[in-house]
Amino acid sequence: MRAEKDLWELENAVYDEGFTAICGVDEAGRGPLAGPVCAAAVTLPRGLVIAGLDDSKKLSEKRRGELYSEIREKALGWSIAFASVAEIEELNILGATYLAMNRAIEGLPRRPSLALVDGNRTEGIRFPCRAVVGGDGLCADIAAASILAKVTRDRYMREMAEKFPGYGFEKHKGYGTAAHYAAIRELGPCEIHRLSFLRKLH
Repeated sequence: MRAEKDLWELENAVYDEGFTAICGVDEAGRGPLAGPVCAAAVTLPRGLVIAGLDDSKKLSEKRRGELYSEIREKALGWSIAFASVAEIEELNILGATYLAMNRAIEGLPRRPSLALVDGNRTEGIRFPCRAVVGGDGLCADIAAASILAKVTRDRYMREMAEKFPGYGFEKHKGYGTAAHYAAIRELGPCEIHRLSFLRKLH
């Protein structure tokens, strides 16, 4: 794991270019067979060190939950937004991801002068932005956004597990595990399944 102070190197360089407010943006849920895609945008106080802050995928569920609360408490601004299964089907997953990211940025209490977006593409972002490949492990603001998005979506999928029992959403969160495929074959898809993702399912 990178030292927490390293997470500010890129953002400090951006601030030194003259930007006044930066946010980090990341998503959770591009790959699953079911459920919405969730995006978060976060602006942390410049230089804030949150112990253990890292890419959400590298953290335990318990640790993500702890950091989720700390990030929301200490951030200058944060916003979380979804794009629905219907929007994923209408726009495709990339378009829906941009929609969720734009909603998250729009929801910040202060509009950022630059959004740092995890990944290598930003053509659908309506705000001044830069792509940062591997940003959730490189930038404090993006790492914070990755945690808010992941925790929020996981909690949503646990709620969906109660509404649509039998699919195991509380375990796999909608991803394409063997157990999930078996449940779809047995029960058929439910209303939160992305039918375009199931076309190859026999």
